[in-house]
Amino acid sequence: MRVAIAVAALLVASFAHAAKPARRVVPEGTSVILTHAEGDDGSDARVGTYVSKSWGFATSSYWIEGPDGLILIDTQFVPSAAEEFVQWAELATGKKAKLAIVLHANPDKFNGTGVLQKRGIKVVTSEQVRALLPAVHEKRMKAFYERYKPDYPAQLVLPDSFGNSTTELKAAGLTVKAHVMGAGTSEDHVVIEWEKHVFVGDLVGNGVHSWLEIGKTTDWLKRIAEIRALEPDYVHPGRGHSGDSRLLDMEEQYLQFVMDAVAAEKPTMPPNKESMARAKKSIETRFLGYRYAIFLEIGLPAEWRRQAELASATK
Repeated sequence: MRVAIAVAALLVASFAHAAKPARRVVPEGTSVILTHAEGDDGSDARVGTYVSKSWGFATSSYWIEGPDGLILIDTQFVPSAAEEFVQWAELATGKKAKLAIVLHANPDKFNGTGVLQKRGIKVVTSEQVRALLPAVHEKRMKAFYERYKPDYPAQLVLPDSFGNSTTELKAAGLTVKAHVMGAGTSEDHVVIEWEKHVFVGDLVGNGVHSWLEIGKTTDWLKRIAEIRALEPDYVHPGRGHSGDSRLLDMEEQYLQFVMDAVAAEKPTMPPNKESMARAKKSIETRFLGYRYAIFLEIGLPAEWRRQAELASATK
C-alpha cells in the first residue's frame, strides 16, 4: 500500500469487512473514501473513489493518478463535498489535481465546478453537455437550493468545453479518451476511457435505482451497448461500487425490466395510479435492496408516457 494512503488511514477508521485489496476510510465527518491498494485480484492502485454521504445522494467521484498529478472525474453535488473530495484525493496520493471532467448534466456531476476552479484545477466537459447546464441548474435550484443552502451553489459556474466530438485529453502525465455520447439518463453524456477503465456516470448504477426522468430508455440501452463495445475490464458507476463489465449487464437488465413492467400495464395517458403503483412494486420487488426508490417517482411516469405515446402513434 502506498505510504500516503497508509498515513491517511491512520487518521480515520477502516471497515473490518473490507476486501483485502481495497480499504474503506471514513473521515471524521460526513463522507466516505474508497482508495485502492494493489492486490492479487487485479485492482488498480491508480484509481481512487470518493463517495458522498447520503445527503449528497451517495455520489461517487473518482481520481486517476498519473506521474505528474491527478485527473478527477465529476465534481460532486455540494461544494463542501467537492472540497473534501479533492483534499482527500491529494492527501491519499501526495499529488495535485490538474484536470476534472464533468460527465453529464446533473448537479452531482457539475455543482463542484467552481470549487475546483478556485483551486486552479481546469474543469472540462463536451460542448453538448455544457450547453445543457444552465437549464438544468435553474430547474434543480428550485428543487434543492432552499433545502441545502448555504451548501448549494446559487450561481452556475460552467466548465470549459473540450469540443463536440470524441477526443483525447492530456493532463497529469496521462492521456484519457473522452467519448461524446447521446441521450441516456441525461440528454448528452461523456464517458471516459483510460486503459481498460471506463467512467460512466449515472449511465450505470450498482445497487441503486436509475434516474429515468427524461424517458430516453431505449437510447440508454444504446449507450450501454456503446460502452460494452469498448471492452472494459473496470466499470466505475455514478453510484455504488466499481466492478467489471457485468455492471453493464446488470444495468441493461434493470432498464429492460422497467420497460417490461410498464408495458405489462398497457399504459395510456393520463396514467392510471393503481397501474403505476403495480409497476413500481414489481420493480422494487425484483431489485430488492436497491437504494433511492424515490428516483422512480419521476422516472416511471416518464417511461409510462414514452410507451403510451408510442402505442398511440402506432395505432
